[in-house]
Amino acid sequence: MYINLSGLNILVTGASRGIGKAVATKLAEAGATIAIHYNKNVREAENLAHILGNESKAFQADLSLPDEASKLFDRIALEMGSIEIVINNAGVAIPAPINASEEDWQKAWDDTMMVNLTSPAVICRKAIDHFLKRKSSGRIINISSRAAFRGDQAEYMAYAASKAGLVSLTKSIARAYGKDGIKAFVIAPGFVRTDMAKEFMDMYGEEHTKGDVALERLTEPKDLAPLITFIASGMADHSTGSTFDINAGSYMH
Repeated sequence: MYINLSGLNILVTGASRGIGKAVATKLAEAGATIAIHYNKNVREAENLAHILGNESKAFQADLSLPDEASKLFDRIALEMGSIEIVINNAGVAIPAPINASEEDWQKAWDDTMMVNLTSPAVICRKAIDHFLKRKSSGRIINISSRAAFRGDQAEYMAYAASKAGLVSLTKSIARAYGKDGIKAFVIAPGFVRTDMAKEFMDMYGEEHTKGDVALERLTEPKDLAPLITFIASGMADHSTGSTFDINAGSYMH
């Protein structure tokens, strides 16, 4: 199936590596112009923008800080003129054992919520306002996790809670703004082989992470990109509010 996204500007957060990079690459192959958000990986982001072409650009923002998400959206909208699709992919998984000091546990919780839930919520709000003011349709795709539904290890309670919040946020957007032409979707990966997952693998071992996978290998970033591109095309609009599970059969509901 041929998908043509030419003429669409798409914001992908956390796009300098991992899932975001694979998704941005696939979207650009379909003709989209990508706003590549990054935090620290400036060289990787700018190089990716050059490779993707289509007038794609890299934009820096530290989503762990207040106001950064809002400023990021405004900067992209100003430079690109419009944003048609938002993909909230940037995330952190900060381990915090229950016996950590109260200060350390609270900081891990707050930082996780800021990056994984508060900043995406701000970007969603900005996107909705942008779509409404332009009287145009728009799509929001939020990358959550199977942890939102089945929970996670004790050290990653904040991660699971933040991803569950993202699911509820997405459903609320879909219900509230569907008649305005705004659609919202959740992608819920299982364990994906990325740099961010390395700490978990180092802690629990690769065999543990592969233990409940039904397929022959762990999910890789490239496995998520085709479905996200399909959703971005508009051909799945009547599944607005839905969650798409991509977890190699490790969690089914």
